[in-house]
Amino acid sequence: MKHVRTRNAMLSLMLLSSFGLAACSDNGNQTAGSSSGSPAANNSGSSPAAASPAASAEEEVTLRFYFGGDKKSATDEVWKAVSDYVKSKGLNVNFVINTIPFGDPYSEKLLVMSSSGDDWDLNFDGDWLAYRQMSAKGAYMTLNDLLPEYAPNLYKVYQEQGTLAAATVNGNIVALPWTMKMNLRPYVKWRSDVALAANIQPEENSIQTVEDLYAFAHQLQDAAPDQKIGFPAGSALMEFFRTRDELLDLSSMGANQFVIDLNDPTYQVKPIEQLQTYRDLAVYASKLYQEGIINKDVLVDKEDAATKYRNGKILMANSSHEWTYATETFSDPSFTSSGSLLYPDKRHVNRTALANVVAINANSRHPDRVLRFLDMLETDQTLYDLVQYGIEGKTYVLEDGMAKYPDGMDSTTSNYMEWGGQWAFWKPQFMRPTETYGEGFWVKEAEFASEPNNINSPLDGFTFNTEAIKNELVQRDQIYSELGVQIEAGIGKNPEASVDEYVSKQQKAGVDKVVAELQKQVDAFIAAKQ
Repeated sequence: MKHVRTRNAMLSLMLLSSFGLAACSDNGNQTAGSSSGSPAANNSGSSPAAASPAASAEEEVTLRFYFGGDKKSATDEVWKAVSDYVKSKGLNVNFVINTIPFGDPYSEKLLVMSSSGDDWDLNFDGDWLAYRQMSAKGAYMTLNDLLPEYAPNLYKVYQEQGTLAAATVNGNIVALPWTMKMNLRPYVKWRSDVALAANIQPEENSIQTVEDLYAFAHQLQDAAPDQKIGFPAGSALMEFFRTRDELLDLSSMGANQFVIDLNDPTYQVKPIEQLQTYRDLAVYASKLYQEGIINKDVLVDKEDAATKYRNGKILMANSSHEWTYATETFSDPSFTSSGSLLYPDKRHVNRTALANVVAINANSRHPDRVLRFLDMLETDQTLYDLVQYGIEGKTYVLEDGMAKYPDGMDSTTSNYMEWGGQWAFWKPQFMRPTETYGEGFWVKEAEFASEPNNINSPLDGFTFNTEAIKNELVQRDQIYSELGVQIEAGIGKNPEASVDEYVSKQQKAGVDKVVAELQKQVDAFIAAKQ
């Protein structure tokens, strides 16, 4: 998972920079994390060379899969081994693995391929990539009948988790979500070695509000005046304030900078700039910027906060439960990290099942074979290890059950492990400990997401149809890029006046029309669920 920093993981996921996205997420535990309804695992040994009689009896076909990121050097060799293994189990398929860079290139490529009638078989997607556009245009195959027939074990897991509703459009199941449970409510983490040296290390989880964080940031600034603090700004700071006020961000559903109050039983859609939440953020951001707590280069520095934090360029970064407790891979082994959960008494929605999905192309000629492969992946540890980690001894090694890089290899030089798009295939019952995620990590992650204040979104699976308001939304985004971004970064000495100007411009651009249309669709979605 490149879990933190990172709009909606490209055809798969990606975790939040101090100004950007948190990422998708990445890895875990072998058997201790099995869900109660998971089928018994097949833990057979290495794959036989010869295909089984059943595989030989059916026609051999080639499945074309698309994932995100760069194609790692051993990918084709690994998936040849995957093919040999599934043939030995009766599934006569070969695989061609293609990759597309994440971000806009990924989404745009999928949309173009779909429009051209391309008949690839499966791809990675997510609500931060092209899923909403692809599903809205009917680019993904309806799986209502095929899924229970060809992937009964996977279907059973979905039934127990109740996650298929999120991937259902107009009654049609159009994607296969990951089976993980997570929550990305905000944490903040800091260089504890610097804090300890200055004798200012706070207790774990004692920093719970923006005010607490502000005071602590000043202590760090006094202790290390020559270093950048890196106080979270922009979208990360906005998430702190949304969490404080228990607001659900609708941006991933196609409505940028709109929210609903999780305590409002009528789910009224509100433009964030019209709420006190936004004014409070603007005032705080301005103060932090003027005092040098928010870096002066915040709008021009495009390096994500997680990378800067690991490399010692900043002393503080926004985070999540996952990336606060995962092993931090600092560039300097003397660096250490601590973290704290912000606003623990506030409700926050769990990560959507749509964060990382795989979907079958509506033009695929072999959806039955794809589903049979996915069903095997749900029940077979050996196959799971091949797909996730690759070939033992070449792309990974096992040490006491932990999947590690071979000697001389790490995340930057990996020939297969940590490949982009793997997240949709994560299975808690099979995930092995890694150097990043220790034993039992994903069990604890699921337990955290199950705490009372971590709830499922009332709008999970909902997507706005913005056709009737597309011109107004273009104007809204333009005004945001011209003025809203600067307000959230703290630039400008009169935040109240800047917010007034911003609200006025958005109203002139038709925000009331947008709210009316969005509200109509939310009301219809909620009514259909009751």
